[in-house]
Amino acid sequence: MRAKQAPDKGFPKTARLLKHADFEKVYKTGRRHFSGNMTVFYVRRAESSAGAGAAVGSPGPRVGFTVGRVLGSAVIRNRIRRRVREAVRQHLFRLTAPVDVVINPKKPALTAAFTELAGEIERAFAKIEAELGKQNGLIDCSSGSGNI
Repeated sequence: MRAKQAPDKGFPKTARLLKHADFEKVYKTGRRHFSGNMTVFYVRRAESSAGAGAAVGSPGPRVGFTVGRVLGSAVIRNRIRRRVREAVRQHLFRLTAPVDVVINPKKPALTAAFTELAGEIERAFAKIEAELGKQNGLIDCSSGSGNI
């Protein structure tokens, strides 16, 4: 029995990052979180963002995966993608902010224990939530600083 399981067992299409332009935006303007089995890129999505492929009516997070050819054959890449996607599915409910996330697994993700992958996803999502909360706090605190 799992301690904290997501209320929804699916990985809905509204929670997926699908368009190339969205991936590029995350890579170019986002922040990075490094761990042993993956690199996680993330950027806050504007709340009123309806352009560039943003799903209308999906205020929550969207997650995409990139598994490069350097990691192996299609069979190996798909196995890595499935393992990481399942870990994300189990912890997606921890992300509440409108954020776009791209997860780029590394070669060790293939042989790592699933609990290790899930733990790294959980830590990455906690870091993302903390960073986005900190950014909100900085914006609110600096409004009276006199900066233009």
